[in-house]
Amino acid sequence: MNTLPEGESHGSNPWPFFGIGLALLFAAATFFSGVELGSRNSAQASIGSFFFQSEAEQKTDLNEFWKVWELLDSKFVGASTTKAVTDEEKLDGAIAGLVAAYGDPYTMYFPPADAEIFEGDISGNFGGVGMEVGMRENVVTVIAPLPDSPAKAAGILSGDAIIKIDGVTTEGMGVDEAVKKIRGEKGTDVALTLVRKDATDLIEVKVVRDTINIPTIKTERKDGVFIIALYNFSAISEAKMTEALREFIKSGDKKLVLDLRGNPGGYLQSAVNIASFFLPMGKVVVRENYGDDKEEDEYRSSGKDLHAIRDFKMAVLIDGGSASASEILAGALGEHGVAKLIGAQSFGKGSVQELVSLDDGSSLKVTIARWFTPNGVSISKSGLTPDIPVEFKIEDREANRDPQMDAALKYLKE
Repeated sequence: MNTLPEGESHGSNPWPFFGIGLALLFAAATFFSGVELGSRNSAQASIGSFFFQSEAEQKTDLNEFWKVWELLDSKFVGASTTKAVTDEEKLDGAIAGLVAAYGDPYTMYFPPADAEIFEGDISGNFGGVGMEVGMRENVVTVIAPLPDSPAKAAGILSGDAIIKIDGVTTEGMGVDEAVKKIRGEKGTDVALTLVRKDATDLIEVKVVRDTINIPTIKTERKDGVFIIALYNFSAISEAKMTEALREFIKSGDKKLVLDLRGNPGGYLQSAVNIASFFLPMGKVVVRENYGDDKEEDEYRSSGKDLHAIRDFKMAVLIDGGSASASEILAGALGEHGVAKLIGAQSFGKGSVQELVSLDDGSSLKVTIARWFTPNGVSISKSGLTPDIPVEFKIEDREANRDPQMDAALKYLKE
């Protein structure tokens, strides 16, 4: 099964996608926030049968549920401005509560109106500020602002916690709801209130939404070291990496930095294919685990031979903005001894979501699998720990210093 790390699924689309939220604008939104999209008519039937099966058939005693339903019907008195709650809205709320009981920020229920908006977002154009967000300790958190984006220009950093959007608290808010509020028409602005590590005051930022141009790759040479910065894992990333590695071979350099900082991920297959440039055929790149007592899938290197990339020394840079596909690639290269990981703890996003369309127009986004490194380390649990930890402090940014890159260059020259 072709899958996007942290992904979801829909219909005949073979690419599940990451459950990381996208607050940006680009034409093919599915490549980052991959949702495996799939119409499952039986899912609606099973949810309905759970609530409306006969008493003899019930595996769970729902008496208390119906008692609360009836008590609300008979006793609740709303404010003068409160509209009557329909049975459909009550059922939507009940299902949403059931889904929330699983405690997974990436498993969500979308009533029909929200489902239409969400599915439109992942399949077409939308306006945004150019950053990926996810959940960390139940708080909406910036994974990474994209290069040359409004978010980057506004000074938003990886790891910033978003506690308000246009003055509305994000407490109890899921990723998808937060992303929906951040997106909007090009030229309009959104006000974000941020909490930043080591900062004493709240940070208030206004960001003007725009069309986001997403770069894929950039190369440079520095002091005999070849540097490849990979910004995402899109459908064209493998081809771009092929060009970059050919450039590396022609340079004659024997030292390589792969910079995955601020790379929020993308297609799983892109990560596997890129790992195949560096790993022998058959080596495990990532394990896909579907839970206890279920056989896991393994994605293995195809052993691409790009005119013998041999006898070189490699470092991979990661930070809190490196997520999903970035963590899969970095974890595989690190555990197989191809490269040293340098920088800061990665984000820790290693789950796959499936988007199931229900008969009434609603949909359920549910986590169906989790990702593990070749050695069985859970990516979701805490991310990747660098071999050589190096902090990137606020004062380093202000002084235009890059201690993590400096550490990588130093390691490669030793």
